Amino acid sequence: MKISIDVENIRCDGCANTITKKIMALEGVESVDIAIEDQIVTIEAKDDTGYQSYVKALLAMGYPEKGSVEGIAALKSKAKSVVSCAIGKVS
Repeated sequence: MKISIDVENIRCDGCANTITKKIMALEGVESVDIAIEDQIVTIEAKDDTGYQSYVKALLAMGYPEKGSVEGIAALKSKAKSVVSCAIGKVS
């Protein structure tokens, strides 16, 4: 089953590498595709029961689902995504 999630803060291949690595580690995930310019994470999973865990994992990395965070929370997400991006560039 394909699950597409529109997220914020994806800027480069470093971001995509981090997202792919972390999401692939979740149970039931078969593949991950990142559309950097469109900021869409597409997950191929065994079923659709993991949607909330994918959204939660993305938020923890600093890539919240579009429209899900505002104000200070959005600023924190941007800061987290910068760190995730840097980690993805060196991995």
